[in-house]
Amino acid sequence: MIRRRLLSSALHFQNRLTAALLNPNPETPFRISPILASHFSTSFLVTKTPKKFRKKRKKESARTKPVQTQPNLSPHFENLLLRDNRLRFLIRTKEFLSKQPERILRLDDAGKLHQQLGFPRGRKVVKFLQRHPTVFQIYRHSDNKLWIGFTESMEELLEEESRIMNDMEDERVNVVRKLLMMSKDKRIPLSKIYHNRLLFGIPEDFRDRIAKYPKYFKVVVEADGKRVVELVTWDPLLAVSELQKEYMVDEDKAKKAFKFKVKHGKSLGLEEDDERRLNLLNTLPLVSPYSDGRKKDLWSLDAEKFRVGVIHEFLSLTLEKRAYIHNIVEFKDEFCLTKHTYQMLKKQGRSFYLGGTEMNWCVFLKDAYGEDGSLIHKDPQVVFNEKLYGFADVSMKELGADNERCVDNAF
Repeated sequence: MIRRRLLSSALHFQNRLTAALLNPNPETPFRISPILASHFSTSFLVTKTPKKFRKKRKKESARTKPVQTQPNLSPHFENLLLRDNRLRFLIRTKEFLSKQPERILRLDDAGKLHQQLGFPRGRKVVKFLQRHPTVFQIYRHSDNKLWIGFTESMEELLEEESRIMNDMEDERVNVVRKLLMMSKDKRIPLSKIYHNRLLFGIPEDFRDRIAKYPKYFKVVVEADGKRVVELVTWDPLLAVSELQKEYMVDEDKAKKAFKFKVKHGKSLGLEEDDERRLNLLNTLPLVSPYSDGRKKDLWSLDAEKFRVGVIHEFLSLTLEKRAYIHNIVEFKDEFCLTKHTYQMLKKQGRSFYLGGTEMNWCVFLKDAYGEDGSLIHKDPQVVFNEKLYGFADVSMKELGADNERCVDNAF
């Protein structure tokens, strides 16, 4: 009897609940007692925010996403890259202006050359010129047009740099010879060397200077008009890499420079010391970057050691023992490199530091730098560049109000 009443009450409640849901009436609301409500909880339902109201996650761009993260990030190396960004306008404008007749350029023309001068598109070039009042000056010519030129102090510095270029000519010739000796066909387009000349301290007019060394170089003009420089004679004394020199001086240090891990099954049960010895066997002997990379199986261990050695030697030839990805990629075909260079170098953290952003990363040769992030051995051109950067950082305030008024009167 009691069971029948409970069943009847449950059916009656269900009917009233269904009616209230199908025909809601605010005047006669349907109320559920707290006791019964506990048996009809809606907590199991999954609530979902409509798509248009969801907060969109900001995807970090490869242009800004750093390559390194804590705790591997090196402030010393990253600061050098920040300095590169800050001085981009100075370096590019100095190079561009130096090649102009009489080293001057109309201000109206300069405003259209944002890519060549290294300032953002849509920005006024005057703002960037005024950041370096000791280097650039703006003056009104007799044609009543505004022109850009170097200051007298900067002209003197350019003469000093020219003397350094002449004094270092023999060393730069050897750098080009070594680059050709590393290339697979012993030939490199002149345009590639020219584009990367600042990386190696090669003078702007090196294409004309090559004619002075016929026993080393031969320039060939191909059917499409491309000028290519070829190696004339092979020098075995130059075909010795920095890694090989280091191995002869400090064998233990050279052994620890790289890691080429051996893939093995866990069933071997190797202890840590045994695994280290096994990996060390594959680290040596060193594969010379002056050997023929085409003869090696593309994905073999020897081929990877060869490519690592090529990058190491390439960086050793640069002024600051570092290079951006666009510098390396330009010689990709000549040096038998692959598109997996980034992953390859990332595995060699003992010798290389990868800094900057994912879109424009830079690789440093770590052994060439001291603990404070400065180069251990500085080329005379590097010393001059640091002097120029310090000179260019002098602001208007340091020069005095008179100079500032002179600039204002020019407009």
